[in-house]
Amino acid sequence: MDILLIGSRGREHALALELKKDPRVDNIFCIPGNGGLAGIATCINKSVTDFDGILEFLDDNPNIRLTVVSPDESLLGGLVDILNEKGHRAFGCCSKGALMECSKEFCHNLCEKYGIPSSKHKMFDDYLKAKKYIKTQKYPLVIKTEGRTAGKGIIFARNQMEAENNLYDVMIAELFGDAGKKVDIEEFVQGDKVIVLTLTDGKSIYPLRAVNNYKRVYEGDVGMSTAGMGASMPAVLYTPEVEREAYEKIFVPTLEALKQEGIDYKGVLGFSLILTENGIKAVDFICRFCDVESQILFSQIQTPLLDIFEAVIDGDLGRIGKIEMSDKCGVCVVATSGGYPLEYSKFNKLTIGSIDEDVSVYHAGTKLIDGELKTSGGRVISVACWGDNMEDCVKKAYKNIEKISFEGMHYRKDIAGRNN
Repeated sequence: MDILLIGSRGREHALALELKKDPRVDNIFCIPGNGGLAGIATCINKSVTDFDGILEFLDDNPNIRLTVVSPDESLLGGLVDILNEKGHRAFGCCSKGALMECSKEFCHNLCEKYGIPSSKHKMFDDYLKAKKYIKTQKYPLVIKTEGRTAGKGIIFARNQMEAENNLYDVMIAELFGDAGKKVDIEEFVQGDKVIVLTLTDGKSIYPLRAVNNYKRVYEGDVGMSTAGMGASMPAVLYTPEVEREAYEKIFVPTLEALKQEGIDYKGVLGFSLILTENGIKAVDFICRFCDVESQILFSQIQTPLLDIFEAVIDGDLGRIGKIEMSDKCGVCVVATSGGYPLEYSKFNKLTIGSIDEDVSVYHAGTKLIDGELKTSGGRVISVACWGDNMEDCVKKAYKNIEKISFEGMHYRKDIAGRNN
């Protein structure tokens, strides 16, 4: 059988590599793909929101029997719903389910209605009212855009002056365009943060391993939030006791809440959790495989991914039993274009040296132009490796990312606790 992947990130690169190992998979196509997929998948020059074009491509290629949809804009736009209606098997959540990630207001209302532990918040579409509100709040404070920003619309304000400046930048100066016309102002929840991606068939929920994600652009967790500058596992503070609490108080209740709202949620349901002194809180929800987390998770899932995807679509995850995973340590470090997550240059020549055999390189913002590999996005490329201890993984990851170069290249030097 052939498979179509929708997306262009390191996630699609990692997914293609793992699916290629399955003897049942003949050809992999990717819309639109990236410069690193040559020899693994056939990249098709279409947009992830060109639903008519995607349908036409599937109709012209009947041997494609599975489409994996990951971009949040495709999910929110209803691509999975459309493909299912047209008789194509698609992995990913429905359009209403994508609101879990794409609408802060929807998530907060759901948490309040069903008693799911989350952060205190207030929504504003009026700048002056929002400015008045932040004068009454404790600091630090978190400001989030209601609209989509590819993981960049989260700002941490240390004091009232920063909050007022940030609020002006987002709502008046339109730093994130229309996405900032409405904002979510949240309390800053103190504690350790982990990301847990789960798989659900709409009836049961299967958590994958917890991952540490390093969202802020600079060392020491400062600067703007991004979609991820790196990741590591295991998340040592996510103990079996904490895992049980998250499952019983957040994961299962969230799935049950979605059922009660009439949403048949199938696919990936992810949780950004803060481990506080008084229990766990969910501060963000995710409707897809995250990019950086996926790069260290996919190769460690020992149950065939094809079996998992098919079981989710069929609403029968129970038939595969437990999803088996390796317990190895893993580290991923992301190299970005200078200036990211704001304005950055593109189409700089990208050079990759001799990478160690046991290290994986995943392309995201890359493109082949006249046979030459160049940068094409903010989060350009990453290296990932796995092993029996974290120290060796960290050393190997940084040793190999230093073999990659392009103008303006930036990466954090402290992923997984590394000292500069």
